[in-house]
Amino acid sequence: MVKRFTEDSNLTPAYGSRTMDHTIPKYRLPDNEMPAQTAYQLIHDELMLDGNARLNLATFVTTWMEPEAEKLMAETFDKNMIDKDEYPQTAEIETRCVNMLARLFNAHPDEHPVGVSAIGSSEAVMLAGMALKWNWRKRREKAGASAATPNLVMGRSVQVVWEKFCRYWEVEPRYIPMHEDRYTLKSEEVLALVDENTIGVVTVLGTTFTGEFDPIAEIHDALVVHNQKTGLQVPIHVDAASGGFVAPFLQPDLLWDFRLPNVVSINTSGHKYGLVYPGVGWALWRGEAHLPEELVFHVNYLGGDMPTFTLNFSRPGNQIVGQYYNLLRLGRAGYTRIMRNLRDTALWLSGSIARMGPFVLLSDGSSIPVFAMRLKDSSRFTVFDLSRQLRMRGWQVPAYTLPEDATKLAVLRMVIREGFSRDMADLLLKDLKQAVTDLEQTPPTQKSQDDGRRFHHN
Repeated sequence: MVKRFTEDSNLTPAYGSRTMDHTIPKYRLPDNEMPAQTAYQLIHDELMLDGNARLNLATFVTTWMEPEAEKLMAETFDKNMIDKDEYPQTAEIETRCVNMLARLFNAHPDEHPVGVSAIGSSEAVMLAGMALKWNWRKRREKAGASAATPNLVMGRSVQVVWEKFCRYWEVEPRYIPMHEDRYTLKSEEVLALVDENTIGVVTVLGTTFTGEFDPIAEIHDALVVHNQKTGLQVPIHVDAASGGFVAPFLQPDLLWDFRLPNVVSINTSGHKYGLVYPGVGWALWRGEAHLPEELVFHVNYLGGDMPTFTLNFSRPGNQIVGQYYNLLRLGRAGYTRIMRNLRDTALWLSGSIARMGPFVLLSDGSSIPVFAMRLKDSSRFTVFDLSRQLRMRGWQVPAYTLPEDATKLAVLRMVIREGFSRDMADLLLKDLKQAVTDLEQTPPTQKSQDDGRRFHHN
């Protein structure tokens, strides 16, 4: 969120008297230096007030990596990803990752697939969206038609970055509503909004709200027929931020990727189920023809010509190294084992919660290791009460209302990541049962009210 100007005040750590004889300003630059250990300890102590990342079931991003991966990433913090002339091996590692992912997503080598790394799926989405818009505009100009009113068709289940893309790049968002009994798209809903100004259709492999997959193959086939009937060329982008590193290993026969000829681009998050600490995403195109050349900059920088397609310029190469470590270290068998274990934990936990009585599952964690649940209408407390109760034990379990057209439905969601063991799931289940018992015995005097804002969480 935007940080606003704050009146200054001071930090006065108790141990400061041993190394300092003055207080430390909070919101302005200190006048003098301080010992490195003191600065470290002061910041370290404040950060203890943050939640425990391992108990955070709200976030999709990775909170645990192997020590060897951490060591490699620490060794490469200083490598600037943009400086491919100075760090050619880091650039080669990025190329290897793109190639591995293109093959994982079943791109055909004859189409010359291309891809780029990004800070996360948010940047990757922006890049993919720009490519959709530029290609649509070229088609319109070739036909001698106006390119003044582009639109993008997507469900209300998309992550907020798609709203940002539409606002920043002046594209009309055409949203398909979410329903209280269904949380993914249907092909007929998609076709109803598509027209000659549609730059593309966004489908989601693992929604933020429930973790479910849109029926991508069904939507694809219906859109192909629609394009043939109307003469349109509306393509599909798959937002696989959450599911791109899950589906290939747990559901390898599921058709959602470049095996579908009208899927032109895919984004995925290396820092989600790619198992890398925050800071890496990927955008891939099925072929060079789908990435407009005019979007690629050829920069004469630091000793060489560097083609780049990115919103960020200087950035550390260590997340790329972390991604390559995981791909090399785990391979297909290792990712499959980890994702299967996470799914099994999610299914065990969701099944145990469903049998408790007060809850109704919206999803069970069988698509990706994420599931959502609501309370039965007879409950005397809300999911917001329950979320606060769990936080007293250190658990961060988000409560939120669903998007427009389903805002009456408030849910809890749990994201199961590596580092969250079956033993931790058992501890969470016990604390959840105790929280329910406490709230049933002493219900809140008034049910908590949510302000109805959309929930967006990485």
